[in-house]
Amino acid sequence: MKQQRCIVGPESVRMLELGHPWIIADRYTKQWPAGRAGDLVELTDEQGRFLATALLDPGERIVARVLDRQRLRLDGDWLAQRLRRALQLRRDHTILADTDAYRLVNGEGDGLPGLTVDRYGDHLMIQLYSGAWRPHLRLVVPLLDELLQPKGIYEKSRPQQTRELEALNEEKRYGRLLAGSAAPARLTVRENGLSFLVELERGLNTGLFLDQRNNRRDLMGRVAGKRLLNLFAYTGAFSVAAAAAGASRVTGVDVSAGYSDWAKENFGANRLNPKRHDFLVGDCLAVLGELQRQGKRYDIILMDPPSFSTTARSRFTTRGGTADLVATALPLLESGGLLITSSNHQKVDLADYLKELRRGALQAKSELRVIGLAGQPEDFPYPVTFPEGRYLKYALSVKG
Repeated sequence: MKQQRCIVGPESVRMLELGHPWIIADRYTKQWPAGRAGDLVELTDEQGRFLATALLDPGERIVARVLDRQRLRLDGDWLAQRLRRALQLRRDHTILADTDAYRLVNGEGDGLPGLTVDRYGDHLMIQLYSGAWRPHLRLVVPLLDELLQPKGIYEKSRPQQTRELEALNEEKRYGRLLAGSAAPARLTVRENGLSFLVELERGLNTGLFLDQRNNRRDLMGRVAGKRLLNLFAYTGAFSVAAAAAGASRVTGVDVSAGYSDWAKENFGANRLNPKRHDFLVGDCLAVLGELQRQGKRYDIILMDPPSFSTTARSRFTTRGGTADLVATALPLLESGGLLITSSNHQKVDLADYLKELRRGALQAKSELRVIGLAGQPEDFPYPVTFPEGRYLKYALSVKG
């Protein structure tokens, strides 16, 4: 089938020549021929010079995603080659000690922009970050089945405005079975030798953020005999890792009672007694104030908030909110204690994130010394030409 030719403007040409895989909607893209999500298009400059083959997603901010700098047909052979390359990268470069939950395909990092595939035990989870992939699921699903022989393959949709939806729709089914047999409502998977319960149908997320695997493993080497405060604890993956590695007491804080109950179940799945630890339900800033009034102190404070969260009492954003959170938490941290801060906000780069930590330390009149910086693990690769791909920031700082 002959592919539509779509002219891009000088700024998009420059970004393409720098290796960036996105075309952002502008006055040039508004003049493109009519097309449907999933159509293959040839990108050219105003002189007609071929630049790349891309997947069209009309109506979205990212209106096209580059598949290749060559002409191609998106068929089974091309897709199988990309999938095999992604799987080989994991076999060659990913350390998976007693782990069966990890990423198999990471969108732009594996030359399949807008498409991710995660493994959860014997099941796979596809997520589409672009509607352009939906028409091509008929190719993706059989190939994954052939290459990996999973028990079942799910898709979890990514609706708009997820920050507003997550707190309100913990029970809504965003996942659907595409092939094979269904998983249990809560499926047990392994990570770093620990067991975690995940949900492949309910909720916007599965209950385990796979991109923090290496950081949880690092935490396990730091917590023996220590008191840990875990803010925005979610389903308690960091808390479980700490308790299993010998933390004397773990205090998890989350605004959701449902997530706190899920965290207790994760403790039980690892034969850890949740009664020996604390699970506090409430807005993290408010809980920090109450803990300070109680005179509580901790050896390690960890905070991994969502990029945005909205509750009845407050609204948190990484840009600006991190400083206030750090300033409020630091009085509870012992001198010489470890502050671990994390953010997955793609639009805040590392330099800006460290400025937030600096502002928080200055507000608290405290000294912070950064001793380590980390990001996502090896199964979350990103092109060096795609800075948005390095989204996870994980900083370890010692209080002076």
